[in-house]
Amino acid sequence: MSMADSPGGPSPLNSGEAAGFGGSDSVTLVEGSTFCLSNRMGDVEPGRPHGLFFRDARVVSRWELLVDGKPAESLSVFSPEAFTARFVLRRPPQAGLADSTLLVVRERIVAEGMHEMLILENMGREPTAVTLELNVDADFVDLFAVKEGRAGHNRAEVTVADGELLLQDRVDRMRGLSVSASVEPTVLPGTLTWRAVVPVGGSWQTEIIAQPTLGNQRVQTAVSPGEHYGVSAPGRKIEAWRDTATDIVAADPTLTQVLRRTESDLGALQIHDDSGERRPFVAAGAPWFMTLFGRDSLLTAWMALPLAVDLALGTLQQLAELQGRAVDPLTEEEPGRIMHEMRRGPAGGQVLGGQIYYGTVDATPLFVMLLAECHRWGADEDAIRRLLPAADAALDWITHYGDRDGDGFVEYRRATDRGLINQGWKDSYDGINDAEGHLAEAPIALCEVQGYVHAAMLARAELAEAFGEVPLGGRLRERAAELRVKFAEQFWLPERGWYAVALDGSKRRVDALTSNAAHCLWAGIAEDDHVAELVRQLSGPEMDSGFGLRTLASSMGAFNPMSYHCGSVWPHDTAIGVAGLLRYGHVPGAVELATRLATGLLDAAAAFDGRLPELFCGFSRSRFAVPVPYPTSCSPQAWASAAPLLLVRAFLGLDPDVPARTLTLRPRLPAEWGRISLTELRLGEITIDLEAEGDQVISARVPQDWQLITE
Repeated sequence: MSMADSPGGPSPLNSGEAAGFGGSDSVTLVEGSTFCLSNRMGDVEPGRPHGLFFRDARVVSRWELLVDGKPAESLSVFSPEAFTARFVLRRPPQAGLADSTLLVVRERIVAEGMHEMLILENMGREPTAVTLELNVDADFVDLFAVKEGRAGHNRAEVTVADGELLLQDRVDRMRGLSVSASVEPTVLPGTLTWRAVVPVGGSWQTEIIAQPTLGNQRVQTAVSPGEHYGVSAPGRKIEAWRDTATDIVAADPTLTQVLRRTESDLGALQIHDDSGERRPFVAAGAPWFMTLFGRDSLLTAWMALPLAVDLALGTLQQLAELQGRAVDPLTEEEPGRIMHEMRRGPAGGQVLGGQIYYGTVDATPLFVMLLAECHRWGADEDAIRRLLPAADAALDWITHYGDRDGDGFVEYRRATDRGLINQGWKDSYDGINDAEGHLAEAPIALCEVQGYVHAAMLARAELAEAFGEVPLGGRLRERAAELRVKFAEQFWLPERGWYAVALDGSKRRVDALTSNAAHCLWAGIAEDDHVAELVRQLSGPEMDSGFGLRTLASSMGAFNPMSYHCGSVWPHDTAIGVAGLLRYGHVPGAVELATRLATGLLDAAAAFDGRLPELFCGFSRSRFAVPVPYPTSCSPQAWASAAPLLLVRAFLGLDPDVPARTLTLRPRLPAEWGRISLTELRLGEITIDLEAEGDQVISARVPQDWQLITE
């Protein structure tokens, strides 16, 4: 994700500083690249960042239901899947009566548009007459104009034809929306009205369809009229995902609930490319990032490997097709560079240089890392081989463009004033600062990026050796070893006991204590003799909030628990830190801290009803007994949703190597998790069932020609 670069400067596409979700009462439904934000009554209210969004544009800006001239009263909301919800309402009681006798139910499915079944049920003793009025409007503005409070006005040209309400964008005539219903209403520009009599004990219903149009052609709907969500195309998609995904269950009901939510959200966030191959990849998160992101999609795919390898392979293939091939300062494209984000909305080409923006420093090494990991997890060998040129181009970018001054480290500096100032995962304008709170000056070499580069070299070396390029593998291992030594010399702060978050443009060590250092553990670049002291520093209350690892220690000058990157808690960040600590589990205190952080994070997930948000405030648990939400946090958000999978994998010590026919399991499961089972874990052409508890592997169905390593 990204924030605005400066408080007063131009806001990039992925600015995170303005409107937010529209309040804690909002309901978000998502399927692929379509999503809907409404209040708990199901209404899309004008003047709020609500709406139905399709291809990064708001195609419904008002969708308000009146029952006898008044808003219905909310009773409850049920959302069995991320793409559907049932809003349970009642007609306001009539004058002089305490209770209502009319139940109003709105059953909504979001998928390439929106289907809504509107149902009335009469609980009274005599027939009741009802007038329903649905007010509809659209402004067709870009997603981020909505987010930043720059909504459009009078952009929709509204007409009525053949009982349908038709809306068309006055600015871009290619965009439009049609609204129709199964029980024909009285249609006026902007309003659909029904008058019904509901018998005693009986019901009345109509199905309303909001269907986007592009170039005067209606988008192919994914839901047939009258279709229940379970048998709809989105329902079939999620069931197909579940059928192929590993079933992971824990004795701990909270963890199992979180994992079920993870599976559902990752399925709903999946997008398939437009090619005939229908390759899957993951959108970064709802509501504002329903698109391909380099860093986010790569890390999510890595975390989701225990569920499905195809998601990672599809992500790599999609990113390889979009890999940089030319030098373009406006988009920051460079040969071999992996893109940062893609946008298709009306303003897609107006900010950050274009519809595809490349200004990220870490996606490129992460691409190479994930490619080798896919190979180890059993992805198709021919598909891996076809991606090797993209991996080599990525390493060339690291050498020729990433290392701007030839000092052996990868740095970033934006190419124009339209790009992101910070281009690591903490990409808000104030995300990188020193212990006193001063902002770092570019070009900036982040500590975790050097870790990723180290891991990328080793990853490509492993692939080289697997495919008979032994000399190349040897050269890359030598380069990785040199980088590790150089990193220890330049980034370690012996007087403080942690790694500098970065080197600035003057090669000064930016000395803040941050969660970035924990990424160095995950990437394996940290020296053993540094890790013990680093574990001690990360264990203190300055970094451990009680609900996860803070992005910035509370003792630092820029600390703000309500900030985006300077003291908040990001679930994916904590999960990566936990995986890093367990990688160095032989170091005293590492497993204990990992267990404490994971427990706190899962407690936070329980407080958020099983769905971890993008981030939450970094207040101490001793101050507030529940995590405090961050107002503009995305939910569901891909790498937050996938974070529990990384926790499970890390505590299992699960490390398959399909080409070598080995499976390593070194479980150190928290006691409260009880037994963990993985059913139908697919590794290449085989499937394996595993069970573990504590530090014991209870059972494993492993082929005879495989080696199971448990110690």
